[in-house]
Amino acid sequence: MHVPDPQRSRVVLIGAGAYDDEKLPNLPAVGRTVGDLAAALTDPDYGLVPESHCTVLMDEGDLRLIGRELRASARQAGDLLLVSYTGHGLVGGRRHDLYLALPESEWGDPEFSSLEYDKLRNAVLDSPAATKIIILDCCFSGRVTTDAMADPVTAMMGQIDVEGTYVLASAQRDQVALILPGEEHTAFTGRLLRLLREGVADGPELFTIEDLYLHLRVTMKAEGLSEPQKRCTRTAELLAFARNRAYAATAVPLLLERQAAAIALGEGGDWAGAVELLRVILAEQTRVLGPGHPDTLRTRQFLAHGLGGAGDPLEGAAMLRELLAEQLRRRGAEAEPDTLRTRQFLAVNLGEAGHRDEAVALLRVLLPDRRRILGPEDPDTLRTGHMLARNLTLTGDLDEASALLREVIATRERTLAPDHPHTRRARSDLDALLSRRSGGTDV
Repeated sequence: MHVPDPQRSRVVLIGAGAYDDEKLPNLPAVGRTVGDLAAALTDPDYGLVPESHCTVLMDEGDLRLIGRELRASARQAGDLLLVSYTGHGLVGGRRHDLYLALPESEWGDPEFSSLEYDKLRNAVLDSPAATKIIILDCCFSGRVTTDAMADPVTAMMGQIDVEGTYVLASAQRDQVALILPGEEHTAFTGRLLRLLREGVADGPELFTIEDLYLHLRVTMKAEGLSEPQKRCTRTAELLAFARNRAYAATAVPLLLERQAAAIALGEGGDWAGAVELLRVILAEQTRVLGPGHPDTLRTRQFLAHGLGGAGDPLEGAAMLRELLAEQLRRRGAEAEPDTLRTRQFLAVNLGEAGHRDEAVALLRVLLPDRRRILGPEDPDTLRTGHMLARNLTLTGDLDEASALLREVIATRERTLAPDHPHTRRARSDLDALLSRRSGGTDV
């Protein structure tokens, strides 16, 4: 099964929902349909391409501009080229060819005011992309998989017999593609979006375009809707089009169990063993859940911290800096608890690498943030205060370190117990500090 390279793939989404010709009713659902399809195909974790590689042409009437954009994307695609049209399909000319309606198209004379399907097809087939997909969500879209004037199979293979091509059409030859009352999307693309967003329980980890077609065919037939049609050549149907989100949901608990076991191993002293396990878990989470999933990011967090525990705090700190920037970019305020932990781990690894002043600067900012967000008695807040005190001791700021340790000890005695290991450790650090300040043994 081939997984497309996002950087070498391109998507072009064409939609028309507003029309000048009164014989072509407006389709308000098309705008939302195209926008939501673009969001699904450019999703950072589950999509096919980054946003910069997805061209959306909504209610665009300039055929020259459409042609330029279509051919530019076709030339740039080296792995996958996906072109989709959503709107009215029209039939015109002596051969009753399919035309894709644009805002200024004329229902009775589409030849000079619409996008001829044959031109779109030729632009796609001229692309160097290894796999080419055309999705048509329009009335009469099934006409591209048959032909009125010749044997259906012979005619169609003559049109699209190019290796790696897949055409998926929403409606049969003379059926109308539906927009059902009360639905936000067109019937066909709406059900495609549902598959992409929800997945299929007990389905495969990766959906091929053929898997999606088969599910859509069964679903739409069961609902009494027009059955989608398809035509493919060679191995195009083997393309891994999307990750099955339902499969990911079943994998999450198992991966979390393995993650917790690896973290416990590290916290028990075997950080080298934990790092080895976390690398494997990270690879699986990245593949199944996506690189931006919170569980994936958390594994990266503990992997980086584990590298420091295993003896390479500089590499751990570098990974944590990169992770912190990504957490803020991907999730913003939603990532606040996780970013607090990342900042703590970063300070710890910088301190262990000998960058005590930088560690102190980070902890000075982190401590009030944790007090504000978690509360002054939260164990993580107290851990940050304790860590700041230890680093201040090592940089010679003994008075501030002493005050912080007394505060930590008093709070832990009240919230934990005087003989709790964390309380005893803080008290031991304070005793060592006082001994150092009075001229005794260095800490």
